[in-house]
Amino acid sequence: MVNIMTDFEPKIVAFLCNWCAYAGADLAGVSRIQHPSNLRTVRVMCSGRIDPLFVVQALKNGSDGVLVAG
Repeated sequence: MVNIMTDFEPKIVAFLCNWCAYAGADLAGVSRIQHPSNLRTVRVMCSGRIDPLFVVQALKNGSDGVLVAG
């Protein structure tokens, strides 16, 4: 029997600020720290300029969650 709760891996889209969060993610990559394969990053110039429709569009296209980090 397959347990759905243990096998579920949510698809997450992350909008990362170029100057803050993306720099941290890039540093983690340089340090060979891997991020989960179900996380997709999108670099934006500023997290304050994220159009709410980007979040809606990501969810509409099948993402289970959206992260906006700055």
